[in-house]
Amino acid sequence: MEEKVEHIGKKEIAWSYAGTVFMIGASVLLLPFILNKMPQETVGIWNIFQTITALVLLLDFGFRPTFARNISYIFSGVKTLQRNGVEHTKEEAEVDYSLLKGCLIAMQHFYRWMALAVWILLATIGTAYFYYILQKYSGDRQDALIAWILLIAINCYNLYTFYYDALLTGKGYITRIQQINILSQLIYIGLAIGLIYLGFGLVAVVSSQLVATIIRRVLAYRVFFTSALKNKLAETEAQDPKSILEAITPNATKVGMTYLGGFLVNKSAILIGAAFLTLDEIAMYGITMQVMDVLARCSMVWYTAYTPRLAQCRASNDIIQLRTYYIRCTLTYTVIFALGGCLWIGVGDWVLNVINSQTSFLPTPLLVLALIVAFLEHNHAQSAGFIMADNRIPFFIPSLVSGAATVFLLWMFLCPFSMGLIALILAPGLAQLAYQNWKWPSVVIKELWEI
Repeated sequence: MEEKVEHIGKKEIAWSYAGTVFMIGASVLLLPFILNKMPQETVGIWNIFQTITALVLLLDFGFRPTFARNISYIFSGVKTLQRNGVEHTKEEAEVDYSLLKGCLIAMQHFYRWMALAVWILLATIGTAYFYYILQKYSGDRQDALIAWILLIAINCYNLYTFYYDALLTGKGYITRIQQINILSQLIYIGLAIGLIYLGFGLVAVVSSQLVATIIRRVLAYRVFFTSALKNKLAETEAQDPKSILEAITPNATKVGMTYLGGFLVNKSAILIGAAFLTLDEIAMYGITMQVMDVLARCSMVWYTAYTPRLAQCRASNDIIQLRTYYIRCTLTYTVIFALGGCLWIGVGDWVLNVINSQTSFLPTPLLVLALIVAFLEHNHAQSAGFIMADNRIPFFIPSLVSGAATVFLLWMFLCPFSMGLIALILAPGLAQLAYQNWKWPSVVIKELWEI
């Protein structure tokens, strides 16, 4: 049976909502145990761990979404992968298994070397940074060090198998992705809560993440590599992986630089702020940003579900359908984010009081400002995704400039001016408002409506 990109309809959207709601519910379920059982300083260390994990994934340097997009192109029937743009195909075009096999080998080689690079960086520079942070940590340092070692293991394994995500996304397995995520999260939450109650601290959370990650990857492999697909690949001679990487690398590098800029804008505040603020303040900011991320992911469910379909529409030059997707994604994002933000402002502090949290959210004025900054950030990121679906990356230089501006403003607001927590919000907000917040939505609107 001919392999194609899976159809994305109401069932897939429903599963995307179910998966996102469950991920939110799982986070909400675990968060009270962390906030109730762990001191605020320990929560600060946990937030640093999460930021370092986000930093590690930058070593992917844009290849995962680029691989996913090209996997969608291959299953849509393209015969060649291009450095810029995409080869237009017909609906009945057959899959080129030689190209697919070459792409798989290229992915495996790339991530093997990236995993090795992660191990070297975390074992040296990462450990030195973590030792510096521990000097002002009054909690259980042995627990923190064991958790750090486990964190290194998670990140190496996660990056080594990172291309599994690209395969499932590129093939359009939206329902299966959500089912796997739900199962792995159930295991993560159940194991973490049990270990937290046994008094394992940070080790409880990190070791549970490691187990859940392994299970998620094993299931992803079984879903994508069906018996029929493995037989097809076994009978096919692979195209040269080197030439495939050469075609993919230019835009992947641009995406990577875009992600680096995005990391500097959205994540550098915790790493830089930890050098100037207390771990208690970092915990307060970090918890707020975690909930903000959950709100953004819930708001962008439609866009996430349609990502492989966007690439397929670009391949078939279906502008009318792209317009429909853009309107749906933008409207649902705006409505859900606005409603969720209002609910958070209204009852967020009350919820923390109910669970006897040792960590609080940012004060309401700062929370409102953070919500505005996050809304604009994710809105333009969603618009950039519609541009990227056409295998064009015009935003990598602006992203790097915004990231550099954020780092400079963070230093200026935190060091000479000693502005405190508001600096962590104002720095990225001002850097993005200057250009990116309005640029990419306007570009997409002009392209899709030919203004």
